[in-house]
Amino acid sequence: MNRQPQIRILMSADTVGGVWTYAAGLSSALVASGADVTLVTMGPRARPDQRASLSGSVHLIDSDLALEWQDPEAADLGHARELLGAIERRIKPDIVHLNGYREATFDWHAPVIVVAHSCVNSWAMACNDRAFLSEPMWRHYTKLVAAGLDHADVWVSPTRAFGDVVCDLYQPRSPRAVIRNGAAPAAPSSAAKEDLILTAGRMWDTAKNLSLLAEAAKDLDWPVLVAGTTAQKPACGIELLGELSHSELAARMQCAAIFVSPARYEPFGLSVLEAALAGCALVLSDIPSFRELWDGAALFVAADDVHGLRAALTNLAIDTSRRTRLQRAAFARAQRYSLKQATAAYLRLYRSIISRRSMAKPGAVEVCA
Repeated sequence: MNRQPQIRILMSADTVGGVWTYAAGLSSALVASGADVTLVTMGPRARPDQRASLSGSVHLIDSDLALEWQDPEAADLGHARELLGAIERRIKPDIVHLNGYREATFDWHAPVIVVAHSCVNSWAMACNDRAFLSEPMWRHYTKLVAAGLDHADVWVSPTRAFGDVVCDLYQPRSPRAVIRNGAAPAAPSSAAKEDLILTAGRMWDTAKNLSLLAEAAKDLDWPVLVAGTTAQKPACGIELLGELSHSELAARMQCAAIFVSPARYEPFGLSVLEAALAGCALVLSDIPSFRELWDGAALFVAADDVHGLRAALTNLAIDTSRRTRLQRAAFARAQRYSLKQATAAYLRLYRSIISRRSMAKPGAVEVCA
């Protein structure tokens, strides 16, 4: 039987937040499928625990290039063009997979996909905090995001809901696909579920809305643990765990009975998926992306309803039967969003774009999975 040729992929990723989890998991799975992957970090260099999460066959390059949302005036853009161009000439990829926007405007030889994980404009819109976007540097950022989407052969969103937001904001001319993020099955664990509630996120990030959880947690009997960076003192009713490695957070998820995300903004939410795979019952904010993914498998509460959030967590802690049903429902739903399925969808997309480019055939791209 003839095997399909190996694909050589150049992928970018930042090391801040869920994009690293996505990129590390996907690049490792692509390598396992026979692809050759070079992963280039943007922003801070990969930490030792982040490097450990990669397959040993993934080629990792720390570029020290600025993240676009930390460099809205694009002071580092010329340097990025030179460095990434040199990397492309050296490794000669068949496809360039960008987990950011503005780099798509470079003169790439290989076809390019852009994955829209988030953006400053959609974040500000969800947080009702648009005032700073009127500053010239953010107008420049917006132009570069729009240009990056337009230059891509295809752009990808992890949910239809977030893709619709991107369309409304930037009106991209390039074809769009939807490929939902995936996670590997949780490692078998003998840990018993404990009477505790877990969440993950940055306390200072308005989008994560953890101040609402801190307020709701004041009258709860169960402890509420928060994994993530913080510059604040512990709030009453919650325990701040600080920034955990991926494996440390996974261990906490194995023990937690309930995982809560009151986020105002979440284009996908990999931590929610991983919590569901670890057997947690889910309590989520009622936002379009969460509804799209978890409707029928989670409890939903309005993102500004502290009393509703407190009641949902209280009732779920008391009602063992309902909690167990929701744990099973979340786990069952999570099987739809496997890393294996996401990897297969990306490989189909890569091959479709490469084939279309080689035959000089423009056209629409089918939504993948």
